[in-house]
Amino acid sequence: MKPKIGTVLVWVALVAATQARATTLPDACGNDEVKFNVTTQKAQPAAVAPEAGKATIILVETMETPYFRFWSHRDVTTRFGVDGAWVGANQGNSYFTLAVDPGEHHLCVNWQSVSCRLKQKVGLASFSAEPGKIYYYQAKVTLKPVSNNYSERSLELTPLDEDNGKYRVKISGVSTAIPRS
Repeated sequence: MKPKIGTVLVWVALVAATQARATTLPDACGNDEVKFNVTTQKAQPAAVAPEAGKATIILVETMETPYFRFWSHRDVTTRFGVDGAWVGANQGNSYFTLAVDPGEHHLCVNWQSVSCRLKQKVGLASFSAEPGKIYYYQAKVTLKPVSNNYSERSLELTPLDEDNGKYRVKISGVSTAIPRS
């Protein structure tokens, strides 16, 4: 009977350690417990100028899925954090906008998933916002088949110049993200 108890204790310790590692996110992100339900509309609203005294960040998700699309049953959801709090999420090729105060900001994008391996996919960036300016950032999700049922998955957060940002917005849907209760 004692060997079984020891095995159970080791298993519990391993599960706890895995959960602790999986939920440790960088400071720019938010609480790992926050998840979003995302809806996407194909029609894009007219471009909006930044609010007076604020800057605008446009956060775009793009998916690169050569051949993988046949096996994928849904789009990836990425959640975006600014200065330690989740501010929204995208699903598939979509975007949303956010007004921020001038000054230094730290961005995070994270693959929203129940899988510990996928939750570790994080992209980070920082920038200094100036009032009246628009900043574009892309969360690029890549899914590539490697062999049989295994695939290469990556997530990158990169700034886009104005031309690329406007183009990505033009060909993407608009996301609305609501935190789950």
